[in-house]
Amino acid sequence: MRKKIAAGNWKMNTTLDEGVQLINDLMKGLEQNPPKQKVGEMEIVLAPPFITLAAAVEHVKFNPQVHIAAQNCSHKDKGAYTGEVSVDMIRSIGAEYVIIGHSERREYFKENAAMLAAKVDLALSRKLVPIFCCGEPLEVRQKEGHFKWVEEQISQSLFHLEEETIRKIVIAYEPVWAIGTGVTATSEQAQEMHAYIRELLTKQYGKELAQQIPILYGGSVSAKNAAELFANADVDGGLVGGASLKADDFLTIIRSF
Repeated sequence: MRKKIAAGNWKMNTTLDEGVQLINDLMKGLEQNPPKQKVGEMEIVLAPPFITLAAAVEHVKFNPQVHIAAQNCSHKDKGAYTGEVSVDMIRSIGAEYVIIGHSERREYFKENAAMLAAKVDLALSRKLVPIFCCGEPLEVRQKEGHFKWVEEQISQSLFHLEEETIRKIVIAYEPVWAIGTGVTATSEQAQEMHAYIRELLTKQYGKELAQQIPILYGGSVSAKNAAELFANADVDGGLVGGASLKADDFLTIIRSF
């Protein structure tokens, strides 16, 4: 059985003090009302800003179901790259996941398929779990090119991986037109694309492996729609943006499986 994942991407929000308070509120809520899934069946992943990563690792260490992710990493191993953060730096503070290829990184920072493939390789080499993001903008969806668009994103940045490494990643489908807009893909649209992604994995690596890889939905996931989205056969959880900044909302999402 694939594990379920509730991941919160805080983006460029919260100061250190605000982030620690949010984590404490989440941990208190989990202690008072833990999810029904056990450790190993479901994971909670928090992706605060870089300045909060070390504190976050310390504050969640007593709950084995909660893990910390970086929101990005450099595609370079080390060197004279002012302002960049390497996978070794991320790993050294105890984070276990890293988000790679978020649509905002692709659009605003012009990250391309080759760069993202390099990031995936570096993350895996340091035993970080990549949460690899893919998804189409509105104009592509309107022209019905969304399947080809997502196929190219995945094949160009992931399909160089061998079976033993591809099984270590998480994929997040995030329709760009639904991120931060309040518009969510319908339950049927989410399931359709998730099933398509799993079929791509099946063609490349076989059905058994494809059934092991979690695929998350990202795009205006909320406390109100999470249960409906997560009920789909191929939707294994969510990569949550704004709702992850509100402890009560994110706790509701965590309990939506």
